[in-house]
Amino acid sequence: MFELLAEPIRKFIRDQRWESLRPIQYAAIKHMMGSAKHYILASRTASGKTEAAFLPVLSSVDFNTVGVKVVYISPLIALINDQFNRVEQLCEYLDVTVTKWHGEANKTKKEKLIKSPSGVLLITPESLEAMFANKPQNIRHLFGSLSYVIIDEIHSFIGTNRGVQLQSLLYRLQLECKGRFQVIGLSATIGDFQAVKAMTGEPEETVVLRDKSAKEMEAHFKYYEGEGADLPLNLLKDLYLNVQDHKVLIFPNSRGRAEEIAVKLKKISDRVGGHPYYFSHHSSVDRELREYIEQFVKTNRRYPFAIACTSTLELGIDIGSVDKVVQVDATSSIASLIQRVGRSGRKDGMTSSLLFYATGNWSLVQSLACYSLYQDGFIEPVYASAYAYDIFLHQLLSTVKQLSGCTFDVLKERMLHNHAFKLIDETALVAISRELLKKDFLELVGNDLIIGLEGERIVNSRDFYSVFKTDPNYKVVHGDKTIGEIPLLSIINIDENILLAARIWKVVDIDDKIKKIAVIPAKDGKKPKFFGSGMEIHPRIRERMLELLVTETQWPELDSAAAEVLAVTRGQFSQYQLEDLAFDRPVLQKESESILYTFQGTRINKSLHFILNRVKSGGEIIYDEESSSFAFRADIAGVRQMLALTLANIPCADDFLDAALRDNQDLISYSKWGIYLPVNYQKYLLKQNFYDFEGLETFLAHINLVSSGTVVS
Repeated sequence: MFELLAEPIRKFIRDQRWESLRPIQYAAIKHMMGSAKHYILASRTASGKTEAAFLPVLSSVDFNTVGVKVVYISPLIALINDQFNRVEQLCEYLDVTVTKWHGEANKTKKEKLIKSPSGVLLITPESLEAMFANKPQNIRHLFGSLSYVIIDEIHSFIGTNRGVQLQSLLYRLQLECKGRFQVIGLSATIGDFQAVKAMTGEPEETVVLRDKSAKEMEAHFKYYEGEGADLPLNLLKDLYLNVQDHKVLIFPNSRGRAEEIAVKLKKISDRVGGHPYYFSHHSSVDRELREYIEQFVKTNRRYPFAIACTSTLELGIDIGSVDKVVQVDATSSIASLIQRVGRSGRKDGMTSSLLFYATGNWSLVQSLACYSLYQDGFIEPVYASAYAYDIFLHQLLSTVKQLSGCTFDVLKERMLHNHAFKLIDETALVAISRELLKKDFLELVGNDLIIGLEGERIVNSRDFYSVFKTDPNYKVVHGDKTIGEIPLLSIINIDENILLAARIWKVVDIDDKIKKIAVIPAKDGKKPKFFGSGMEIHPRIRERMLELLVTETQWPELDSAAAEVLAVTRGQFSQYQLEDLAFDRPVLQKESESILYTFQGTRINKSLHFILNRVKSGGEIIYDEESSSFAFRADIAGVRQMLALTLANIPCADDFLDAALRDNQDLISYSKWGIYLPVNYQKYLLKQNFYDFEGLETFLAHINLVSSGTVVS
């Protein structure tokens, strides 16, 4: 395969002293060279996917003609900055220009590219959207002879609004090109190849190249009983002993936990004379500080370090190889676990090392279920929305802006042929257009739709380019130094302490006008506050949790405390004769209540809770997502009656959602563009993004309630 590459690329490989090509690189060169198909390259983290895409692509393209030939699209600006050096080093051998294009990129280099378009462009979906909205004349000028679009971390787009936006932008980009470009997607975690292939717009012309080899992994589980809101001190002490001499990434489930861990580990280290390299890394930490941390760990060869982080270090930013990865309490998905595990043992011959800490029995069981499914090779299939009406509305406005106005027929042609919205029909287009006319987002002048006065305010804002909603952020400053940005929550007041950038700060002033929080280092010992987030759990994880509880399989990866907690939890469920694990469900009966354990995913549980709250006639029903349980003020016969009533009322779910939206418009406020839709389409969004009424109907139609050996069906 080496001989198929262009000579400058072969020279690059020789100069890098590669002993051989990686499996995914070999496959990519073999299949992509001379092929007109789209490709998805799927292989584990650090397996050489970036080079697997660029080696054959750069060998195939004629860079001597005018225009950008290769566009690399990334979900993160940080990932663009990180990949730029790798791609530029490779392109130097071809004398090909590489340009970064995002909000923080060099303006002079952008202008130079517009004057003389050529080479490779690295860009985010939002920056591509901004081009369409603000400088549509540049699109054809830059990309008229485009050959390839490479999408890194393509799995991170699937099932998200950004993914629908990107898919729409690819369609719109193709309309501006003289010829057809090929799409190359890169991912380490794909559970549903059909959804990923659909991103190209031509799934039947898309080929998946998959390297199934996986790194060896050592896993250990430790258990420390939780103590209120804070992590147990003994857990932190044990964690310190496990990380003090190593290069480690620590993944908790919220930014607040990341800050707590970084601050407390550093305190322990200071107390015992350890190293000072304890950091926090998440979206609220100032960008310059995040970049400093990334550069430190990438270039550091000498010192151990520990970074408590969120998904900001889950994607493919190259920070080199770490010795081990720590997960504090259960991760929400196997896809996330794969990304995190892939951070350790990157060097050939090294084993990935993963250490789990659990602070509750359900966290332990869920962690073990995710690990077990990871071993089985399971990855959650991604839910890709076929009716993304909110992004449809956004792209409708963007298209009218791009064309400086157009007839309805032109708009219909563009919107209804866009493969991102293939199931949305003309009825929806007419209804949404009318709503936008009514709101003055659009205006009809003769036969042309143009952006209206209110629409001008929206589409000319920098906030227009993104489709995800962010809370208004307040800059946190100490003197003249920016520490980071956080959303101002009602719990944060002057004289409160907050955790940020691995330090505790006291709030001394909040300026709402300029959105700034002034802080000083805290020294009073007052408990700090921060913020977290919820997670969605796939049904297969919950089903595996139930399987783990009704089997006697021993797990040598568990320490004695974790093994004991698992045994105790199994003992609590041993009284139930569960035979059909798909539909037999335990009901724990207490004096005044019954607790039903559904062992279902978040969407089905939310659907059950939503309808129960509309049909119940008794007392409060308490839903606990962590244990996937519902507490009823009723005996088991009463629970059965309420579930039967719920099943009978599932056909009324649409009416219930209508009523809920009328009562509380904030239900749709999570959607940045959904708030502008007609109410009927807002209801569709809620159903798609939060509920699974069909799954609930199947579950309730077959459920058997089991109480201490008695089945009540």
